[in-house]
Amino acid sequence: MKKELRRFEKLLNPDYSASSVREEEEEDEGQGRVSEAVMRIMLHVLRKMNQPDLANTLQTRLISVSQQQLKSRLKQKFQKISEGVSNQGNSTLLNEIYTELYITEGGIGDINNEHEVRWIETSLSRGRETQETPIKCNDIFRSLPGQDEPIRMVLTKGVAGIGKTASVHKFVLDWAEGKANQDVHFIFPLPFRDLNLMKEKKMSLMELLCCFFTELKPIEYNDYKTIFIFDGLDEWRLPLDFQNNEILWDVTKSASVDVLLTNLIKGNLLPSALIWITARPAATNQIPAEFVDRVTEVHGFRNPQKAEYFLRKIKDHNLANRIVRHIQSTRSLYIMCHIPVFCWISATVLEKMLGEAKSAEIPKTLTQMFAHLLIVQTKLKTQKYDGKCEVDLEQARKSILSLGKLAFQQLERGNLVFYEEDLKQCDIDVREASMYSGVCTQIFKEEFGLNLDKVYSFVHLSVQEFFAALFKFLSFARENKKSSMTGFLKRVVDRSLQSENGHLDLFLRFLLGLSLKSNQTLLREFFTMTRSSQDPCEIIEYIKSKIRENPSPEKSINLFHCLNELNDQSLVQEVQTYLSSRGTHRLSGVKLSPAQWSALVFVLLNSAEDLDKFELRQYELSEECLLRLQPVIKACRKVDLKGCNLTDHICSALASALSSISSSVRKLDLSDNNLQVSGAQLLSAGLKSPHCKLEILKLCNCNIRKEGCAALVSALISNPSHLRELSLNSNKLGNSSVELLSKLLEDPHCKLEKLQLYDCSIGEEGCAALALSLISNPSHLRELNLNNNESGDSGVKLLSDLLKDQHCKLEKLQLDDNRIGEECFAVLVSSFISNPSHLRELSVSWNKPGDSGVRLLSDLLKDSNCKLEKLQLECCSIGEEGCAALALALTSNPSHLRELNLNYNEPGGLGVKHLSDLLRDSRCKLEKLKLECSGIGKENCAALVSSLISNPSHLREFNLSWNKPGDSGVQLLSDLLKNQHCKLEKLKLYDCSIGEEGCAALALALISNPSHLRELNLNNNELGDSGVKLLSDLLKDPHCKLEKLQLEYCSIAKKGFAALLSGLKLNPSHLRELNLSRNEPGDSGAKSLSDLLKHPQCELEKLELDDCSIGEEGFAALVSGLISNPSHIRELNLNSSKPVYSGVNLLCDLLRDQRCKLKKLQLECCGFGEEGCASLALALKSNPSHLRELNLNYNEPGDAGVKLLSILLMNPHCKLEKLE
Repeated sequence: MKKELRRFEKLLNPDYSASSVREEEEEDEGQGRVSEAVMRIMLHVLRKMNQPDLANTLQTRLISVSQQQLKSRLKQKFQKISEGVSNQGNSTLLNEIYTELYITEGGIGDINNEHEVRWIETSLSRGRETQETPIKCNDIFRSLPGQDEPIRMVLTKGVAGIGKTASVHKFVLDWAEGKANQDVHFIFPLPFRDLNLMKEKKMSLMELLCCFFTELKPIEYNDYKTIFIFDGLDEWRLPLDFQNNEILWDVTKSASVDVLLTNLIKGNLLPSALIWITARPAATNQIPAEFVDRVTEVHGFRNPQKAEYFLRKIKDHNLANRIVRHIQSTRSLYIMCHIPVFCWISATVLEKMLGEAKSAEIPKTLTQMFAHLLIVQTKLKTQKYDGKCEVDLEQARKSILSLGKLAFQQLERGNLVFYEEDLKQCDIDVREASMYSGVCTQIFKEEFGLNLDKVYSFVHLSVQEFFAALFKFLSFARENKKSSMTGFLKRVVDRSLQSENGHLDLFLRFLLGLSLKSNQTLLREFFTMTRSSQDPCEIIEYIKSKIRENPSPEKSINLFHCLNELNDQSLVQEVQTYLSSRGTHRLSGVKLSPAQWSALVFVLLNSAEDLDKFELRQYELSEECLLRLQPVIKACRKVDLKGCNLTDHICSALASALSSISSSVRKLDLSDNNLQVSGAQLLSAGLKSPHCKLEILKLCNCNIRKEGCAALVSALISNPSHLRELSLNSNKLGNSSVELLSKLLEDPHCKLEKLQLYDCSIGEEGCAALALSLISNPSHLRELNLNNNESGDSGVKLLSDLLKDQHCKLEKLQLDDNRIGEECFAVLVSSFISNPSHLRELSVSWNKPGDSGVRLLSDLLKDSNCKLEKLQLECCSIGEEGCAALALALTSNPSHLRELNLNYNEPGGLGVKHLSDLLRDSRCKLEKLKLECSGIGKENCAALVSSLISNPSHLREFNLSWNKPGDSGVQLLSDLLKNQHCKLEKLKLYDCSIGEEGCAALALALISNPSHLRELNLNNNELGDSGVKLLSDLLKDPHCKLEKLQLEYCSIAKKGFAALLSGLKLNPSHLRELNLSRNEPGDSGAKSLSDLLKHPQCELEKLELDDCSIGEEGFAALVSGLISNPSHIRELNLNSSKPVYSGVNLLCDLLRDQRCKLKKLQLECCGFGEEGCASLALALKSNPSHLRELNLNYNEPGDAGVKLLSILLMNPHCKLEKLE
C-alpha cells in the first residue's frame, strides 16, 4: 500500500512525466501496477475531498499512460503488412509498401447487383475517379469545404481487396506513430472477423474492449475523443437488428456483441465517440442511413498509383518497369490492377517469371495469372518451410483440393472469412491449418485476431473463386466418367446467365480457362487429368450462341471475358474493323447483328481509348444504336445527345442508365430534342434515383412546358444535392413552371451553381418567385441567365434583394432584353454596390438604363471592392454623358475589366475621350473592346488608336464595325497593328468606309506583325483588286495563322481574286472559313479557288460564294476541287450560281462520297429543275446522315423532285433539320 501511495504522490507531482510511470510499471508489471480498484477509489476520494485539480491531474496522467500503451500495442500490430511472405519470412513494413488509395464520397444504400470484378471492369476502369473530390485516409472524419455538420459516423465501402483494411491499418499506424489525428485520445480497431468469435458471449462494452486491449485503464471514454473502427461488416455473421435490439445506456451493462454494436452506432453508448465502419457495397444497407454522417468509397489505385506500387514493391526498377509495360499491354489485367491485392498477385508472379533467364509464356489471361500464382506460392512453401526446392506433390494435391472444397462451399454461402467449424466441414484438421497456409503461403492465410484467436481467409475473393473453380473442374473430371466436360461447362454457363447478381461470373471464367489444354499443362505437375482435354470449339460456339440469343449487351459482357479466357477474339475483331475509321458516324450504313452489338460494347468498355464522353453522332444517329450502347453510356461521365431525335423509348433507357448503381454519368446534354411532357416524365424517373449523381443537365429547346417541368422539378427535389448546373433555355416554361422550379431552389440541400433560363417566357411573377426562393438559399448560385424574358420592375426589385444579401455569391448575371428601365436599373445597381466583391460578369444589353442608369453603375465600377471582368451594355441608350461617366469610373479602378461591350450606343467625342484615357492607363488590362455602330469617325478613331498604341499588349479583340473611320482612321489603326507588342487576334471592320489605301495600309501593318491575327472581317468595304493584292502578301506569309477571313461585298474582281488565292495556296493549312460572297470572281476565279481546295493541306470548313457570277465551268471546277479533298468542308454557299447539268452531276458525286460530312448546303436560285433536284435527292439518300440544312429556294424541283425529297426526309438515317 505504501508503494502504491508513493506512486500516486509521483503521479500528482507536476514534474513527474507519464513516461516515468510507464517505465516503473514495465519494471514490475506483476505487482507494481496500480490496481484498477485502487485508482477508482483514489479518484473518488480526491473528488470527495473537493480536490478537482488533483483528481483531474491524476486522470490526465493516467490517460496519457494508457494512450501511450495503446499506441505502442497498435504500432506493433499494424506496422507490418502480410501481403506476401519473402524468402526470409519477414513481412513488409506498411510504410514502405503503402501506396495512397483513391477515396471519395459515395452514397449509402447502393446495392450493386453484379460481380465486384465486373463492377471494377465497367466502372473504375473508365477513370471516372479523376473528376471526384478525393478524401485522404487521415481526413476521413474532417468535413469538406462547405460541409458544416460534424461527422460522427463514417461508412466506407469498397469491393473485396480494394484497400479498405489497408486504409484502416494506415490510419491507425499514423496515429500510433504521432503523424496524424493527434487530437484523438484513443482508437480502438475491432475487426468484425474477430468479433464473430465473441458472438456467443455476453459482456459489457468495457469488458469487450478489455478482451482486445488488456492494458486499458478504467476511464470515462465519453470525456475523451475516441474512435471505434469496425472493419469488414460483410464478414459479420450475426444480424444487426437496430429496431428490436435492447436499448443500452450503460457501458458497464452486459449484452450480446450485436446489441453492443447497435447501441454504439445509434449513439446510446458513448454518444461522443466517433465510429468508422468498412464494408463491401452489398453489406452497406445493414446500417440505416439515419445513423451515417458520411459515406466514402475506396476506388483502389488510379493508373499512376499502379506503377508507383510496382516500383515500391520491386526494388529492381528495370524489372518493375518491364512488369508495368506488360500489365499495360493486357487490358484485362491492367483494369484488375485497380485492386491492390491483384497488383500484389501480378508482382508475385511476374517478378518470378520475368526475373528468370528462361520462363514460360507470360500470363495474358486471369486463369494463366492465377495458375502461375499457385505454382509460385507452392514452391515458395517448400523453400521457406523445408529448405528445399522440391515440392511434395501428394501433400500439395491434398492441400489444394481441401482448400478448393472450402473455397467452393464458402463461395456458395457468400463467406470470405472462415473459422474452425468451417474448416472441419471440409475435413481440414484445425491443428494442421498452418500446414495448409504453408502449402500456399499467402494464398490462404491463417491470422491471429487482436484477442489471439485464429481466423482464416484467402488473400482475395478472386483467389477463392479460382480455387473453387479448380476444385469443381477436377472433381467433375474425376467423378463423371460418362458425362462430357462440354456439357458440364454449358450447364455452368446457363446457371451463370440466370444469376441476378453475377456471383458466378469470375468462377465461370476460371472454369472455362482451366478447360484449355495449355492451362492444364501449367498445372500438370500437381494434377494429371483423367481424360484428355476436349476441343474448345464446341463450348466457344455455345457461348457465341448465348451472346446472339441475349438481347442485352450488358448481360453478355462476361461471356466475352469467357471467350478471352478461351483465347477466342473473333467477334471482337469483327467490330474493331468498324471502329478503325475516325470521325463521326463510324457505323453509318453498317448492319450489326445482336452479337456484334454486344461485341462492340465489350470493345468500347475494355478499350484503352478515353471514354469520358459519349456522343451518339460518333457512331450512328439511331434509336437502336443508343439502346445497344447503353452500358457504354453508363460508363461515361459526359453524355451528349444533343439534336438526336430522342424517342420516349430512349428517354426510358436513359432513366434506367441514370438510376443504375454503376452509372458514371455526371453531365447530360439533351438539348434540341422534342421531349415534351412524356419525355420529361420518363427522364424524371432516373433523376429521382438516389444512384443518380448528375451534376450538369442541359435541356435547351426541348419543348418542355408546365407538366414536363413539374415532373423534372419533383424528381430533382427528391435528389437535390448533386446537381450543379441546370439549363432550360428556350423552353416556354412561363411563370407557373418557374414557381415550381423555385421549390427546388429553396431546398437547403440544393447546391445549384449555374441556372440558365434564357428565353423561357418568364414574367414579373416568375422572376419574383425565383428571387424569393434564392433569397432563402442564396449561398451556392454563381451564375444566373434570365436573358430575353420580361422580369419587369417587381421581379428585378426582388432580385435586387437577393443580390444585396451578404450570403449571395453570384458571379455572373445576365439580364439582356428584360425591359429594364432607368428606375429599375437604379435598384439593381444599388444592390450591387452593397455587395460588390463577387460579381465578375454583368450583362444588361438591350435594356433602357440610359445615361442616368449608367451614372449609377459608375459608382459601382469605381468601388475598389468591385472586381467586374466583363460588362455587356449593347444597345442600352447610352449617350455621351453616360459613356464619359462609365469611362471615368473605370479609370479609377481599371485593373479588373477584361471585356467591354458598348455596341449600338452613342459615346460621342467626350465619351470616346474618356474611354481613350482608360485604354492608355497602364493598369488597364482590357482584352475585348466592342464599339460596333457607335458613331465613331476619323477623329474619335484616332483618339482610340493613339491610346491603344501606348498600351497595346492586352487587347485581343477589337470591333469597330459599322463606324466611319475611313482610310485615314485605318491608317492610324495600322500603326497599332505593326507594334510588336500588339497581340490582336480578332479585328472586325465591317462597313467602315475603307478603300484601297486603307486596305493596303492594313495589309502592310499585318505583314510586319502577322502571327497573332486569327480573324479578319472587312465585309462591305471598297477594297478593290490592288488592296486585296497586298492582303495576298500577308496570307502567303508562313507566320500568318489567319483562320477566318470575311471579304463579302468588297469589289473584288478576277485579278484580285487570283492574287488572293495565290497567297492562300502558299499557306493553306490554317484557314477554316472564307467568305467571298457578292464579289465578281467569275469562272476563272472559281477555277483558281478549286486549286486551293484540292491542296492536301487545305482544311477549309466553311466557304461562302453567294452571288459570285459563277457559271457552269466555275461550278464544276469548284465541286471537283471538293471531291478530291471532301472530308473537311461543313458549310457550302453557292447561291445564285449556274451549275447546269455537268455541275449538278459533280455535286451529286460529292454528296454521295462517304467521306463528305457537309452539314449546310445553300443552293438558292441556282436554276435547279426537276431532274437536278431528283438527282440531288438520290445522292443524299446514299449518304443521308450528315446534312442538317438544305436551301433550294427559287428553284423549280417539280413534282418528281419534291417526291424524291420527301422520300429522303422519311429515311430514318436522314437528319435534315431545315429544308427551304
